[in-house]
Amino acid sequence: MTAGDRPDRGGEPAASALRAVRAAVRGIRNPLVLIDGPSGAGKSTLADALVDRWPGRPPQLVRLDDVYRGWSGLERAGVELSQTLVRPRARFQVGRWRRWDWVNQRPGAREHVPPGEALIVEGCGAFAAGGSARSALRIWVDAPDALRRRRALHRDGGAYDPYWEMWDRQWRHYVHRTVPAVHADVRLRAAPDGRTEPRPDPGAAPVHVRSRGLT
Repeated sequence: MTAGDRPDRGGEPAASALRAVRAAVRGIRNPLVLIDGPSGAGKSTLADALVDRWPGRPPQLVRLDDVYRGWSGLERAGVELSQTLVRPRARFQVGRWRRWDWVNQRPGAREHVPPGEALIVEGCGAFAAGGSARSALRIWVDAPDALRRRRALHRDGGAYDPYWEMWDRQWRHYVHRTVPAVHADVRLRAAPDGRTEPRPDPGAAPVHVRSRGLT
């Protein structure tokens, strides 16, 4: 969960997954894209790929990993971003959020996000950050439990190991309380080779792209 470089963020998104997302945001000016799903599913990798291949000016990217107030902060982070970042942005005001200093376990620097630009928020609980924003594009990314755990524990070099069960309990509570997957506009799932794809494969659930009436 630390903010440093990670050796493995998950499988590379398939080109078809990126096309599905880009098709869903087509016609939306300065979209708000929320990428949610369980730990190790491939959310960060998808967000990086979208930023790298975004047409025109790349979107701002806010990672919930940088916002959580420690290992018990999953749900609180989404609520705070909804209040300080997403709502002001909807009013065309500067949004704000505060980093968490994982090394010293205390609040860190305040960040400012100008309005009028595309914004991606990714991480466990990202749909909560969107609140009731009707114009947001919600992307759900999932993967088999064994693959998720292997990715998550590997990428932080052992720092995550003692907290896996604690984090997973928070995640299950969030899912039980909000049922986030049903609100997704685009649903992606890791295929057997680890890539994130928007189509059914042996061992991978079908992915649905919900119509938003866009051209």
